[in-house]
Amino acid sequence: MALRRGSVTVRSAWHDVPRLQVRQFAALAMAEAPVLAEEILQEIQHEYPHLPVVLDDSGEPMALIGIRRAIEVFVQHLETSEGRPRVHPEVFQDFGRGEGLNGRSLDALQAMYRLGVRLAWRRFAEIGQRVEIPPPAMYELVDAGYEYLDGLVDQSVRGYAEAAARQAGERLRLQRRLMELLLVEHHRGDPAEALAERAARIGWPLPERVAVGVLLRPAREAVAPAVGQGALLDMEYEQPRMVVPEPDAAGRPELLHRALTGWAGAIGPPVPLSEAAKSLRWAEAAVRLMERGLLPPGEVLYCTEHTEALVLLQPEELIDDLALRCLEPLAHCGPTHGRRLAETLLAWLETRGGAPEVAARLGVHPQTVRYRLRQIRELWGDEIDDPDRRFELELVLRAQRLRGELGDPRTRRQ
Repeated sequence: MALRRGSVTVRSAWHDVPRLQVRQFAALAMAEAPVLAEEILQEIQHEYPHLPVVLDDSGEPMALIGIRRAIEVFVQHLETSEGRPRVHPEVFQDFGRGEGLNGRSLDALQAMYRLGVRLAWRRFAEIGQRVEIPPPAMYELVDAGYEYLDGLVDQSVRGYAEAAARQAGERLRLQRRLMELLLVEHHRGDPAEALAERAARIGWPLPERVAVGVLLRPAREAVAPAVGQGALLDMEYEQPRMVVPEPDAAGRPELLHRALTGWAGAIGPPVPLSEAAKSLRWAEAAVRLMERGLLPPGEVLYCTEHTEALVLLQPEELIDDLALRCLEPLAHCGPTHGRRLAETLLAWLETRGGAPEVAARLGVHPQTVRYRLRQIRELWGDEIDDPDRRFELELVLRAQRLRGELGDPRTRRQ
C-alpha cells in the first residue's frame, strides 16, 4: 500500500511490516480491547464525574459498548488494510446528542475523545514493542488513530447539532406558549400561576413591567434580530412580536437600538406584566399608522414618544364626526381659503396670543392674521369663546394636521 501526500507518493511503513507480526499485534490488541475500553471509560468518568451513564437493554453502559466497538473496528482494519475503518454512527451520534442535551460543549466532548486516543495509543505502543513493530510503522499507526478519531468526532458533531436544534425548537415552542398567555386579554380568572409555570420552563424571570413590540420585516427572509436573552421574540407572526422585560432598565434602550437596526415597527408603553396585552394593542395601532404614512417609517418607534398621534388618529370615525360639526362654518369657504382659516384658528388656539404671536407662528404678516381672525369670529360668533368648543376645535384641527391636511408651522421654522 502506498500513501500519497500532496504530489509525492510515500510508501506505507505499516505495509512493510510482515503479516505475521501484524496478525500478532491485532490478536493481542483485540484480546485487550474489553479491558482497554473499561480503563478508558473509567478515566473519562474520573475526569468528567458528571457524565451521565446510559445503559443498554442488557444493563451495560452504552459508552463502554461504543468505546469497545471503536477499538475493535480500528484493530480489524489494521489487519485487513482494506479502505478506511467504518465508524458506527449511531453510537457516537448518541454521544453527541447526550452532550448537547446535557448542556456540555463540543470542546468537552472532543477532549474526552482525545483522552481515549492517548490511552489507547499507550496500550498499542506496549503491544507494538512486544511483537517488535518498527517505530516508523507505529508512528503511522498514531496518524491513522487520529484520522479515525476525526470520523468519530464528525458523527458526534452531527448528533450534537441535531440535539441543539431540537432543544432550540422546543424552547421556541415553550416561549411561544408563554407569549400567547402573556399577550391575551384576560377577562376572568388569574393567569399568574400558569404564567409563572411557563416562564420557569424556559428560565425566564418574571419582570414587574414589560413593553411589547410589533416589528415590520425588512425582508421576508430576514434573520431574527439579536434582542438579547431577556427579551422574548416570536418570529412566526407576519409581523413579529417582542416582549421586553423592564424596558426602562439601564442599557436596555441602547441594546434594543443596536439589535433592531434595519428593522421598523413600534414598541408599546411600559405596563405591569399582567397588562402586557395593552402595550401590544398600542404597538399594533402605531404600526398601522406607520403603514398609512402617518408615523415615520423605517425605524422602530416608541409609542410614548408619539402619544398625540396615537390618541388623536385612532378614533377616526369619532374625530371625523366631530370635525363635521365643529368645522361646519368653513364648509362654504373655498378649499384654499378654508385651509388657511383653519391653520390660523389652530395657531391662535395653541398660542392664546394676539395677531403678532400668531403671525410669527405661521410666518405671515400680522395684518393678514387680524383679517383672518375677524373672519373666524364672524363664522363662529360667540361660540369661539366657549372653552369646550375651543377644546373640540383644537382637537380636530390637531388631528387634521397630523394627517397632513393642514400645514405644520413647526416644519416651516426648521
